[in-house]
Amino acid sequence: MTVFASYLIGLREGLEATLVVSVLVAFLVKSDRRDKLPHVWTGVLGAIALSIGFGAVLTFTAANLGHTGQELFDAITSLLAVVFVTWMIFWMRKAARALSKDLRGKLTNALEMGSLAVVVMAFLAVAREGLETALLFFASVQGATATAQPLIGISLGLITSVAIGYGLYKSAVRINLTKFFMWTGLLLILVAAGIFKYGVHDLQEANILPGLTNYAFDISAVLPADSWYGALLSGMLNITPQPSVLEALAWVLYLVPTLFFFLRPARTQLTPAPAA
Repeated sequence: MTVFASYLIGLREGLEATLVVSVLVAFLVKSDRRDKLPHVWTGVLGAIALSIGFGAVLTFTAANLGHTGQELFDAITSLLAVVFVTWMIFWMRKAARALSKDLRGKLTNALEMGSLAVVVMAFLAVAREGLETALLFFASVQGATATAQPLIGISLGLITSVAIGYGLYKSAVRINLTKFFMWTGLLLILVAAGIFKYGVHDLQEANILPGLTNYAFDISAVLPADSWYGALLSGMLNITPQPSVLEALAWVLYLVPTLFFFLRPARTQLTPAPAA
């Protein structure tokens, strides 16, 4: 996996979490409830710790399984990551406009219930993004030849997302979030298609699916695996020069319908005319 693909994951997921935190902090500051800010940060730190722990558990589990068990575990996590990232992309596209209002409403209710409710609310709001990031990153990094590159990429992505979020909070940065989530959503769909393809490959390695050596095509002469562009396409989109038939089908069958529904214009609801 290249630096860019892991950077994209860190940037997209990190900015979603950062926006959530900025909405909560801004609401407390404007409501003159700064005394509750430590409770928000407690929940945020708890969510970060949970996400790191979840990633560590995934890594430890995969490292202590046999070959077949590890391939099956990698396949399951890859398929789960595809499900979660696809759901997240479409959910954010639909709910982005109402996200701030929804969070403020939940925080208002939490303030009425007490300090612990504020901690739990902040924890849950950030934990979802953190767990998605850990699962997606683990699934994406499988098969990477150099572990340092994905770690550098996701770290830079998270740092960038925090900087952008802070700039938005301070009104020092202006960014069209609709276009941002649109373009990063498109890129993540391409990444998810590669993860789905890799999950099918792992199922073949585990002898759950047949056809591991039944290749769809061989373009090694055009796309050498040891070339810089071959490594780039393999790392970002898991495009390999010699995929199996099932791998190629999985990539196409995920990518085409997902892009179609994602790019399809949203239906506008017509308001009925008032009765005479």
